Amino acid sequence: MTTLLSMFSFPLTQPVPIFLLVLLIILLCPIVFRRLGIPQIVGLILSGVVVGPYGLDLLMRDSSFEIFGQVGILYLMFLAAVEIDMFHLKKNLKHGIIFGILTFAIPMGIGIVGSRVAFGASWATCVLISSMYASHTLISYPIVSKFGLQNARPAVIAVCATIVAVLLSLVTLAGVVDSASDGFSIRRFMVLFVLMIVYATGVGMISKIITKWFFRKFSDEVSQYIYVLAMVFIASGVAQLIGLEAILGAFYAGLVLNRFIPARSGLMGRIKFVGNAIFIPYFLIGVGMLINVHVIFQSLYVGWVALNMVVVAMASKWLSAYVGAKIFRLGRTDRKIMFGLTSGKAAATIAATMIGFQHGLLTEDMMNGAVLMILVCCLVSTVTTQNASKRLRIERTEAELNAEGERVPGEYARQLVAVANPVTAEGLMRMALLMRNPANQNPVTALFVRNSDDTRTLEMGRSALRSAVAAAQSVDIEVKDIERYDVNVVAGVTNEAKQNRASDVMIGLHRKSNVVDSFFGSMIEQLLQSMHRMIFISRCYAPVMTLNRIMVLVPDKAEYETGFQTWVERIGNLAGQMACKVIFMAYPVTASFIRNVLEEEHFEIRHEYRELQSWDDFIVFSADIEVEDLFMIVGARKGSISYSGDMESLPSFLGRNFSQHNIVLVYPAQFGE
Repeated sequence: MTTLLSMFSFPLTQPVPIFLLVLLIILLCPIVFRRLGIPQIVGLILSGVVVGPYGLDLLMRDSSFEIFGQVGILYLMFLAAVEIDMFHLKKNLKHGIIFGILTFAIPMGIGIVGSRVAFGASWATCVLISSMYASHTLISYPIVSKFGLQNARPAVIAVCATIVAVLLSLVTLAGVVDSASDGFSIRRFMVLFVLMIVYATGVGMISKIITKWFFRKFSDEVSQYIYVLAMVFIASGVAQLIGLEAILGAFYAGLVLNRFIPARSGLMGRIKFVGNAIFIPYFLIGVGMLINVHVIFQSLYVGWVALNMVVVAMASKWLSAYVGAKIFRLGRTDRKIMFGLTSGKAAATIAATMIGFQHGLLTEDMMNGAVLMILVCCLVSTVTTQNASKRLRIERTEAELNAEGERVPGEYARQLVAVANPVTAEGLMRMALLMRNPANQNPVTALFVRNSDDTRTLEMGRSALRSAVAAAQSVDIEVKDIERYDVNVVAGVTNEAKQNRASDVMIGLHRKSNVVDSFFGSMIEQLLQSMHRMIFISRCYAPVMTLNRIMVLVPDKAEYETGFQTWVERIGNLAGQMACKVIFMAYPVTASFIRNVLEEEHFEIRHEYRELQSWDDFIVFSADIEVEDLFMIVGARKGSISYSGDMESLPSFLGRNFSQHNIVLVYPAQFGE
């Protein structure tokens, strides 16, 4: 009984009851606050207020909250960067920088004047308080992510602006502290600027090299997750060593690792799950535990300070969003998204408050007022982002339906992935999944065909089937696994494709067994003759996400084939997931049709064209195709419109010159099935 009482004496000090209470808060918050119409993030912060030392005193803000809180904010910044589509980031980078300067300069200007008038403080104190207004934290970003708007223009602009505003705020804070202690030093800022350049270059280059090597060497997603987490903390730690905030390092790590972690991958699923389930909620609860609402009733002056800070902080951020939206010609909902994302305050603001109090620049009343301001800003930011995100999601969905009409599930790809080798099965399935439209809800069929009862073949095939199924399930894609006995593999794949009405068939390219063996192998050649559906034949030696570019060879008159638009869409989906450039080697007329498909289907990917006039032009261009590229060849069946005599020499040419390259052959669908 004594042990039980000591374990559950308040505030809790034992690890088990502490963690249990935190888990119960994380579990029950969405259930309770959803019924009240309050966003989950607000619920977690308010729960922290209630159970913290200034509430019911159930929990102390001990080292566990310090650690998990720091991890949570780093995770939040990393997640914001790793989820951004790099195409959208580059497209909106200029606007993001401009808005970042606006959302820093306007609060700084209004804050300095307002603090001088309202508090009669020194200029140093006014600048410090204004830096608190200017900085912000993406505390409501999980809401944007939940609605699938992380690549929406206002969201990307706000995320870019966050880094600019936080960096400028921290530099301002450092300048104020220097002035209050040893005096302002321009030399320190010059050194910091040089170190930032060295940091960005060094961390960027070294991280890419190591990541590419690690992902090729270790395919286990648990190991990859631990590696990613380690890289985030290494980048954050190095950032701190040179005088920057750790959150900037975490964000930069996300940008560097972005292209190695596709949105539709098991690794991304793990990253989101762990962050949203543990680290980020822990951080939000910890923020709530810092807030002492009792100070409002202890001193009217604290209430006045808090009210002044809230009004100035909110008004200046709203004005920044208003001016930015006008400049960029964005709508009202977009403006609200920008305001919601840039009005939340936590990490940088808390740091500025504590540093200011320690150096005597802030009084205790100002510090308490700042903490209350953080609470109100977090609440306003979360509610605004929730409402605006919901509205923007509805607007986007309505626009998509009006523009294209609602697609029924049957119009999306029905994929069949034929596997037999456990070494290549996972890669084949991942390639197929990367080519899917994100809205595709059709299940994938994983197929193993056997024509004997050989124990070794049977065990290898079943192992391959398990690997393919696990790859699909890791990204929450429904998968049907089928083991089929048939007269031969070609008959089994063909019959199963007909039975499942498959639109796309993915199969591995065979390995040559002797010198007289063909590049394709007899099985592939028979499959092309027996099936008119779209067929992808893949041979990748490296994980597709570690490759640099997609090089696509397109035959003349490819636009006349039945499956032309479909294979262009598949490559567009693949390029979007890989976040890399696509280079089409195509004849002028065909290139214009490819460009039209990409534009009409709204593929926002980097693509360029190299003009072919004859087969000899491809021979010249092929010298530029590197081992680190994905080489895709759009083939043509004999008798089809785009088939030519050059196709006869293609297999031998590939066998001689591209034996070590990553290759995918695409045979578009034909009439006849």
